[in-house]
Amino acid sequence: ARDTVGAYALSEAGSGSDAFGLACKAEDRGDHYVLNGQKLWITNAFEAGVFIVFANANPEAGYKGITAFLIERDFPGFKVGKKEDKLGIRASSTCELIFEDCHVPKENVVGEPGKGYKIAIETLNEGRIGIGAQMIGVARGALEHAIAYTKERKQFGQPVAEFQGVQFQIAAAATELEAARLMVYNAARLKDAKQPFVREAAMAKLFSSQVAEKVTSLAVQLFGGNGYTKEYPVEKFWRDSKVGQIYEGTSNMQLATIAKSIISGRL
Repeated sequence: ARDTVGAYALSEAGSGSDAFGLACKAEDRGDHYVLNGQKLWITNAFEAGVFIVFANANPEAGYKGITAFLIERDFPGFKVGKKEDKLGIRASSTCELIFEDCHVPKENVVGEPGKGYKIAIETLNEGRIGIGAQMIGVARGALEHAIAYTKERKQFGQPVAEFQGVQFQIAAAATELEAARLMVYNAARLKDAKQPFVREAAMAKLFSSQVAEKVTSLAVQLFGGNGYTKEYPVEKFWRDSKVGQIYEGTSNMQLATIAKSIISGRL
């Protein structure tokens, strides 16, 4: 199992932010389930050997009919479809999954039937801390390259880094990056301490993804024309930053989570 890549399969073409509006169905056939439907935007699907797949085994029960299944890549009736040609995070595959009368043994149910929504929510909540950390790394990498470049690049007889206007931009970016980093660490601390962390994780993901896009854009700007070419790495950081505001819950979904927590009485 240590040598096997896994993938988490919740999203569908018609259920992105409405994560539990699943069209993928699981029919109970006694000693097994039969899955039919498709999944979309599945990270690591091209390389994965196992998949945690969420399907509705009882549509009349709504989200309480959702069940999680452990699907092995070689199960008959299951195949990995098109690999997406993405703007960023191109080192990570993103594919569709296709289920056509895929037979899944009941022993491959993860947790309890009808409790898959809990597994999905817990995974997303924890994953937002990881996405926050990812965005911190993207932003820091871009800023480090930009600082090094402005020290070497000379204009008007001096390094670009010696211009106060550039220094102020770098200082502001570093300050926002540090604030985002501390928010991510705080969410992780609360989770490890088994304290409520959902709001803090949403805040950390929201802010860190905003900072990442802002800082990587600044890095491209500080490189000037060179930043717009693939000869230098900052354009990749810029492209990679955008996904932080989209996956594991869009920025608007994070705002909705934060607002719900605050309005319910926890500021």
